[in-house]
Amino acid sequence: QVQLVESGGGLVQAGGSLRLSCAASGISFSRNVMGWYRQAPGKQRELVASITSGGSINYADSVKGRFTISRDSAKNTMYLQMNSLKPEDTAVYYCHAQRFLTYDYWGQGPQVTVSS
Repeated sequence: QVQLVESGGGLVQAGGSLRLSCAASGISFSRNVMGWYRQAPGKQRELVASITSGGSINYADSVKGRFTISRDSAKNTMYLQMNSLKPEDTAVYYCHAQRFLTYDYWGQGPQVTVSS
């Protein structure tokens, strides 16, 4: 059974920090792309950051310099360190795991709320 279990969401004041974790089970963590997406009310889901098993990283322009994505293959876990949070970062954050032609899974999506 495949599971992507996220943790670390919550309420924080603007300028604060949060760390999201996504623990994957039931899938091989090698040769895949992991990513964090977010969806705010009334908006489309958007990519926040992604990281390949080879370590290539991509960030949305809106989070560059504030968010850091990382992964620990030994623990099958991905992280998103979010600093200098802004009210516009408020959204449901989804963990995503994909291996080309093999699997494509989403986590349940913890809520992140940034108050002004």
